Amino acid sequence: MDAQYTADNPRVAVTLKGLVDLAKPAAAISLGHANIRAAQSGNYLSHLKGRGMAFDETRLYQPGDDVRRIDWRVTARTGKPHSKIFKEERERPMFIAVDYRAAMAFATRGVFKRVQAARLAALLAWAALQQGDRIGGQIFSEAGCLELRPQTGKPALLRFLNALVKPAYSGDPADQLDIPLSRLLHHARPGSRVYILSDFRGLNAAAERHLANLAKHCEVVMVHIADPLEIRLPDKGRYRFTDGLREILFDTADRQRAQVYQQRFADRRRLLQKLSSQLRLLLIPCSTQQAALDVLTGVRPEYR
Repeated sequence: MDAQYTADNPRVAVTLKGLVDLAKPAAAISLGHANIRAAQSGNYLSHLKGRGMAFDETRLYQPGDDVRRIDWRVTARTGKPHSKIFKEERERPMFIAVDYRAAMAFATRGVFKRVQAARLAALLAWAALQQGDRIGGQIFSEAGCLELRPQTGKPALLRFLNALVKPAYSGDPADQLDIPLSRLLHHARPGSRVYILSDFRGLNAAAERHLANLAKHCEVVMVHIADPLEIRLPDKGRYRFTDGLREILFDTADRQRAQVYQQRFADRRRLLQKLSSQLRLLLIPCSTQQAALDVLTGVRPEYR
């Protein structure tokens, strides 16, 4: 980390002006399923139809009903299988979950991971506004979680952008990913499109279960944000890192230690790829040195 990464640098700090300035470039983003599949060529397949789904009523199960729509409470009470019926919503709810944990305040090139996450979230929010969708989200860190209910119009967008700049946390601290994903299950309505912007550290077994349950009722897109140093350590040398309070010196000549470091990232990336395939989610890799707009318009990141 060098001297250019100071607290007032836009590569480090999230500013309201920087997020507002993304309104114009967001016009290049299409949130349609066909565009997403074409741009990323792979793992995403929608199993929910229409703009969005809102609960309408419960009726007796009929042949051909999706078993995932069975209302188990009514079925248990009556002794006869019942299905939940959903109606289309005119405006699609979008829920954008943004990881602001301590590990996201890091970069060796480009911008901090949390700044990249905020820029991606702002672009998605502007695109949703321009396409008539409702905008809501979640911001989580070790200080707590903040959820904003999806609403329409520019006031909802500005409320979200202000929260990205200065989140007012409440609730449980989110050291691992199971807590924010558990909260997402309660806040993201069926039929919502959910974006999760994170480095996905702390993706434990409980978090995987919550993600699987979320994917049953929502369309989930995971954006995996990483710094190039996490993928591949530099050649032999001694490198100093600091968080502004503490410093560590890392010697990459210690190849065993370097291999363990790189293996952890490789394992996390393979796990995300496995989950995206099993749960039919879209997984988008994102580098800290990549333009945020490129990430959402299908330009591949600079790392492999």
